[in-house]
Amino acid sequence: QVQLVESGGGLVQAGGSLTLSCAASTMISRFGVMGWHRQAPGKQRELVAGITRGGSTNYAESVKGRFTISRDNAKNTVYLQMNSLKPEDTGVYYCKGASYGMDYWGKGTLVTVSS
Repeated sequence: QVQLVESGGGLVQAGGSLTLSCAASTMISRFGVMGWHRQAPGKQRELVAGITRGGSTNYAESVKGRFTISRDNAKNTVYLQMNSLKPEDTGVYYCKGASYGMDYWGKGTLVTVSS
């Protein structure tokens, strides 16, 4: 059974940084795409950043230039480096892996950015 486990969330002041990690119970090379999504209170879940097996990345406009997604195949882990955090970045951050038509989600990690 594939499991994705997020970590690294917490409380940070505006302008600060956090690094989220998503550890997979399987080789992440099996996922064609891995990504980070977030859900703010009262809002729909949205894509924040994605990375393909080949290393191509894409970002939501709201985080471009501030967030960086990366993957370490040897550690079966995907990271999200978040800099210059804003209160509107607050939410639960979920890791997702897409493999052969199946989507796998972690349980999420809470990020709270105080003003």
